[in-house]
Amino acid sequence: MLTVILFLTTAILGQTKQELTNFVPKGFVISEKITGDLNKDGLTDCVLIIKGTDKKKIIKDEDSEEVDLNRRGIIILLNKNNHYELTTKNYNCFSSANEDGGVYFAPELSIDIIKGNLSIHYGQGRYGFCRYTFRLHDSDFELIGYDSSDDSGPVVNREISINFLTKKKQIKENTNENATEEGEEVFKEAWEKVQIDKLIKLSDIKDFDKLDFNN
Repeated sequence: MLTVILFLTTAILGQTKQELTNFVPKGFVISEKITGDLNKDGLTDCVLIIKGTDKKKIIKDEDSEEVDLNRRGIIILLNKNNHYELTTKNYNCFSSANEDGGVYFAPELSIDIIKGNLSIHYGQGRYGFCRYTFRLHDSDFELIGYDSSDDSGPVVNREISINFLTKKKQIKENTNENATEEGEEVFKEAWEKVQIDKLIKLSDIKDFDKLDFNN
């Protein structure tokens, strides 16, 4: 009996691994896999971050080192009892991991599944972060929240939090210009209404770099 169970488990895992590559379009490879429950059915779903493989987008920088500027995308698969079904795809919505970060390195992309929601986080080290929260609705994921922090090292200069379901935006500005450590900030808080007719779908976003909710 144990042998049969092990055989079936191995077969399922092998099939699942093969399934993942079947969802990846030609010219892309899987760069990261994230798992978690996205539809609260108790099953483990799968998020794939994919990256282009166009050799023309691999260039040499000023130090003559190769830099891969192929863009990245996302594929979301729901677990349907040991096989996956495609629910959302967007092949080019993320910039490469090697973009020019100006005075700092390029923003670091990280994907998480938190309390059934999809979290897309861009970290900018000592300069802060921005985070997009999506929730599954019908066959796509809709943007329901946005959070950002504009920092100077340990000091938070400005925080923004938007709830697209309630259409409310919270803005917190640090008014203590002499703050040099975390906790020394003195925040002035304001609330605004968000003008939005419908929620943004993940599959419709052409470039996350152009999503600006900070103004």
